Amino acid sequence: MPPDIVGLLKLQERDLRLGELRKELARIPIEQEQAQSRLANNQQAVSTSKTALQENEVAIKNVELDIGTRQETISRLKKQQFETRKNTEYQALGTEVVRYAGDIDALETKELELMEKADERRKVLTKAETALASTKAGVDEEVAILTKRTENFTKEAGILEIERKDLLVGLEEDQLSIYERLLKQRGAPVVVQITSERQCSGCHVKATPATMVKVFNGHELVNCENCGRILYPQ
Repeated sequence: MPPDIVGLLKLQERDLRLGELRKELARIPIEQEQAQSRLANNQQAVSTSKTALQENEVAIKNVELDIGTRQETISRLKKQQFETRKNTEYQALGTEVVRYAGDIDALETKELELMEKADERRKVLTKAETALASTKAGVDEEVAILTKRTENFTKEAGILEIERKDLLVGLEEDQLSIYERLLKQRGAPVVVQITSERQCSGCHVKATPATMVKVFNGHELVNCENCGRILYPQ
């Protein structure tokens, strides 16, 4: 095996791992955003439930105020009945008392319905808060793991970059140029084995017998006639 192949394989080993790390580092922010999105959905559910409950409580208070107002009106009307000496006026006031009493009955029925709805909305809110707490715990843990992974991958990538620069020193410029061009065009790996059946491990196309001989002689770097990858014996 030509010495250049050994150096290129070592370089490729770093490039393969660097490629993996870069993909992971690019995916981590997406995973973090997805986790935060799940949390945001639960937070919105809690907020919506709270708003619905608050609106219901305001409606109950308004009904209670309406009942109170009508009760005061009835008290005032009854007092006027007690004070009046006219039968027609007494009867008219009595009719108003009955009407307001009917209003109160209707409002009390509405109040009971709102109270039942409040109980339902409290259950919905409790369920939403429980889901939020569970999701938040999971998201916090996931984000912490992803943050640590980012630190580890960034550190490893830095070490590999240094090792890669050191490996470049021992490689011939023309061979390195071919490697870098292939790496840019095809991505790693670009230095691949040729099997005993003359098959390129990169494109899986059979090489010519002459190419096979050149590879096994090891006097020069040989490229696959089909994909251009650098070949070395199995």
